[in-house]
Amino acid sequence: MSGPIWRTSRFAIDLAQPRVMGIVNVTPDSFSEGGADPSPAQAIARCEQLLKDGADLLDVGGESSRPGALPVSAEAELARVLPVLAAAVGLGCPVSIDTTKVEVMRAALDLGVDIVNDIAALRTAGALELVAAHPRCGACLMHMSGTPRSMQAEATYGDVAGEVAAFLRERIDAAEAAGIDRERIVVDPGIGFGKTPAQNLELLARQDALLALGVPLLVGWSRKSTLARLAGLAAKAPAGRSPGEQARLDAASVVAAVIAVQRGARIVRVHDVAATVAGLAVWQAAGGADNRADLSSARASIP
Repeated sequence: MSGPIWRTSRFAIDLAQPRVMGIVNVTPDSFSEGGADPSPAQAIARCEQLLKDGADLLDVGGESSRPGALPVSAEAELARVLPVLAAAVGLGCPVSIDTTKVEVMRAALDLGVDIVNDIAALRTAGALELVAAHPRCGACLMHMSGTPRSMQAEATYGDVAGEVAAFLRERIDAAEAAGIDRERIVVDPGIGFGKTPAQNLELLARQDALLALGVPLLVGWSRKSTLARLAGLAAKAPAGRSPGEQARLDAASVVAAVIAVQRGARIVRVHDVAATVAGLAVWQAAGGADNRADLSSARASIP
């Protein structure tokens, strides 16, 4: 059974089955993963492990987007991500670059990267034109108020679902007007990016407003502070959590991912791929999707 197709540089991704995007942070200050600045070898090993765990796509990023994060230079970001991207494109799966910088987008696409995942929704000068000029790459357009440094001070909405949907509609229209085919586009509501916990949960409850945009929906609930609060945890870096606390947050993340898929999301961006794949397999086996084919075999290859 085929579903919507996400056209990317090398792959036409069939979204009849929910797809799991594994997060590869190549940064020293990731709020979600913590730890020292990973070496290219460590990041490449994570890519390989995520695929073994069942990831369908890999999302590589070299600049933290945690609340309050300061920007890094294009040179520093390129030094972090290029060795990892060069290896990742040889692993036989779609690869995404998580960046707002045109220089990084261009270098990644030159390496054969499949998708530009931009938290600024291609609003940086030259970004829309670069992606439009590429014949096939996919694009993920995300909603964010302000910048990572300022976004939590800008979480003011009259109707968060309606306003996020209106913003994403404008960005879809801008992308199409620039020549980016609709089949190359997915959208992301930006959970945790300039939203309060209540606003994040309203976006989940009213996900139908986002589905009405007519393009596939990608969501990233993994390890967000809203889930930490619901799990009774303080919002702090992983290094400050016990293994038990981290397990509680990861369990909450899996539940949020499954609910998002149940409500129509086609791609979930996650840290804990193995647990998310298992959670989706249970959901599907219990009748969560019309096509009850074995999820593990369905994600064995992307046409």
